[in-house]
Amino acid sequence: MTPFDPRGLVNRALLVGVSGYDFTGPPHGVPGGLPAVGHNLDRMREALARGRVFGEREIRALPSPLLTEFSQELQRSAKEAEGLLLVYFAGHGAVPSGDDELYLQMRDARVIPGKHTVFDGAEKFSDLLARVLATSPAQRIVVMLDCCFAGNAARVWERFEDKQHVLLLMSVQANHRIDAGDPRTPTPFTTELAALLAEEGDTRLSALADRLLERMAALGHRTVRDEAWEPQLRAELGMDVLLRAGGGQAPPPPLPESRATEPPASPESGATEPPASPESGATEPPASPESRATEPPASPESRELPEPAPPRRPVRALLSALLGPLRRAGAALVGLFRPTAPPRPLRWTVFRIGLPAVLVTGLLGLGLYGPLRFIGGDDTPCAPPLELRVLTDPDLEPTVRAAADAYLTSGENTTGDGCRRTGVTVYSAGSSDVVGALRSRTGAWHEPHDEDVNPQRDIGPQPDIWIPASRADVDRAEDGRDTDAVAALAPDEEPLAYSPVVLAVPHAIASEALDDRTGHTLTELIDGLKARDEDAAVRRPDPEFTDVGLLATLGLYGADARAVSRGERLVAQPGPPSPTAAELLCTLPDDDAVDHRTAALVPEFLLRSGVGCDRTTRSPRSAQYPRDVPGVEPVFVRVRWRGADRDEADRDASVAGFRDWLTGEGGREVFARDGFRSAYGRELLDQERVAEGVLRAPSPLDESAGRDATARTLRAYQDAGGPGRVLFLLDSSGSMAALWEGPSGGPGLLRQSLGGLGGEDEYGVWTVAGTGDRRYETLLDLAPHSRAGAERAVGTGARVRDAEADPHAALLAALEEMEERGDGDRRPQLIVHITDGEDNDRLTGARLTEVLTAARTSGVPVTVVSLQSGGCDRDRPDHRIADVSGGRCLDAGDDLGAALHDEVARTGTGEG
Repeated sequence: MTPFDPRGLVNRALLVGVSGYDFTGPPHGVPGGLPAVGHNLDRMREALARGRVFGEREIRALPSPLLTEFSQELQRSAKEAEGLLLVYFAGHGAVPSGDDELYLQMRDARVIPGKHTVFDGAEKFSDLLARVLATSPAQRIVVMLDCCFAGNAARVWERFEDKQHVLLLMSVQANHRIDAGDPRTPTPFTTELAALLAEEGDTRLSALADRLLERMAALGHRTVRDEAWEPQLRAELGMDVLLRAGGGQAPPPPLPESRATEPPASPESGATEPPASPESGATEPPASPESRATEPPASPESRELPEPAPPRRPVRALLSALLGPLRRAGAALVGLFRPTAPPRPLRWTVFRIGLPAVLVTGLLGLGLYGPLRFIGGDDTPCAPPLELRVLTDPDLEPTVRAAADAYLTSGENTTGDGCRRTGVTVYSAGSSDVVGALRSRTGAWHEPHDEDVNPQRDIGPQPDIWIPASRADVDRAEDGRDTDAVAALAPDEEPLAYSPVVLAVPHAIASEALDDRTGHTLTELIDGLKARDEDAAVRRPDPEFTDVGLLATLGLYGADARAVSRGERLVAQPGPPSPTAAELLCTLPDDDAVDHRTAALVPEFLLRSGVGCDRTTRSPRSAQYPRDVPGVEPVFVRVRWRGADRDEADRDASVAGFRDWLTGEGGREVFARDGFRSAYGRELLDQERVAEGVLRAPSPLDESAGRDATARTLRAYQDAGGPGRVLFLLDSSGSMAALWEGPSGGPGLLRQSLGGLGGEDEYGVWTVAGTGDRRYETLLDLAPHSRAGAERAVGTGARVRDAEADPHAALLAALEEMEERGDGDRRPQLIVHITDGEDNDRLTGARLTEVLTAARTSGVPVTVVSLQSGGCDRDRPDHRIADVSGGRCLDAGDDLGAALHDEVARTGTGEG
């Protein structure tokens, strides 16, 4: 079969190499850094660029990214590719015990037994295939893996329904680890891979895989198991793809397949890069593909006769500058000479290049050989406009970019001669990273000195303007700033607009009553949702990556961030959270069942402006407005860099012009179109077109987010994945005698659940029997324990007493104990009460009310294990206590051993 030839189409190559890891020490770190991988990306980029399939700007290298950064770039590359999408990964690969899965570990990877995903900071290969690659319009996708256990990806690929478009090259066979080799050179597999890709002649993937196998054998490479090191290829029968072209004219690009419906226009067409920063003196990284201008899609004629590969950057910039005003005239001249039948490709290419060359020569002959200039109205020469760089929150980026695009062509940004006064480049980065860099790493941002701390690489160029989603970000950045900071922040007093963070509930499980949609705390809204549908779920975006996620977490934890465990249980989900609110709404429709029963914490404006990445119809949603969650309030912040005085006056004037437009009618129209509200009266800016599910005047809405509350909440979220604290209350009253022995008895269930706890977790056991002063006895102190020692203590020390139990007193004492211990740290906490419910007559009336109040306000979830049938009926005390605390009630109708183990594992760091 003729291999797929992607030349002439929009292709993308994403090269990911993780050489450094943040966590390498015990107990949860990865094995260590991989210095050799640090050489891989340059070698691969050079080999692909010489292959004449990918243009230089179609190749994106991502050194040692965080998981969120990798996910964002992978989504972007997958969305942009029309022809060939190539994804290369080198780094640590890991597999869980007894599971046919592969995890690609990013820079923030940690191995935490007891977590649902087993590996934090790692991309699950099946998720990569299903969530990202399957939704790409690319006609062919090639995945290359250079990591331990790479061959395990084959088992995932074989189960993948859409695998006919995905070709998988793996560095080694399944269940084998490999040596990274000499730290001064690329890894052994990539050394041979890049060398073969760099050889002259056409190279197809199947032949490449065969030659890799031969070369690895000839060189005598062995796996860590001392077996032959054998690269693997998986592709459907007859499926192949051209990775290197031996030269000559590219053939006409193939017509898109039925799978690639409505491919996006090439982000490369007609784009130029922004100029280097005059402030930092360093060359600015290229703007994101979304921030570049795009031309209309090519006509059928031009698709049959593709443009030649673009010239390299200096030539392209020169041609773009000189030929821009002649484009229409040139097209008219070409039309006069175009024959009725398509000409031969070579002659047509020469003609299309030759005519502009003649025109350029004429222009140069007329004296346009000095400083580069553009042409405005009436052929007026225009100097290149000063470029402003605008950094914003990821969820705000589409709106801020739309505003920048509108400003570029506005009258306020155009001189009387038709020239632009200012250019604007918009980009985004994780909110926590930006705050941290502006607070303590401005020196490294201005002049990077090492690979580990490089905001220019991890965030982007030094911004002139910062538009965070909350004023609290500015306050956190200025709190405790470096005394030698080289950037100064000047925020506006008033925000640009406002949008509340809402609980967007699918119509199928939403309440239409106005009282159910406003006036309640976030946890009350979630409790009401789960009361309507016990299978309902709630998800929120990553609190470290976008302010929307952090603002939502404020409501989940409370202003003092005490209810961390309960808050995280309310939004528990498999895998890591989506980086942004827009991506969260994109991923939910991947599974209709999940979409129809999952509420999302997102900014209200997304219900109006929507998101453009999902290809299926989303479940319609209604907005519920929590009264304790601050809203999104984008604020304009001028960033001044020390030593940037060469064009200070001009830059200040450009910033002032953009600010005036953004805060005036022009900016108001953009924010209105995207569904924002007024920053003052909180009314919708566009009263005529109100999105479905949005209330015109919800009340009350929370005040602005505070610096201390957001900082405290972020620290609590970051600590939530660490060691936990669990206190077991084991009913040992006389009525438990018949429910004591065996794995399903009280002590047996407790011992089984200890597998969810690790060596750093604190846990203790109280046996509950007796009244008065002897309400409980301490069987195991709240402290770290070995599992064997804890099981032995429970097995030998737990005894049934000839006494009744007082659950009211024991629960109050346990809640008080955990509340006091929680004041000193932010460990996730849990109380587990194992009981037969026989003594619940002491949990009625005022006693029950007292326990419910304490459970509701403590922030510590209580999981009740009732050993009697129907013990978790809604009207029973056990259910009510678990419900108000954010815990779970389990009874004889559940698989008690497995369910209790899972509940404990969510708090602890043991086996998941």
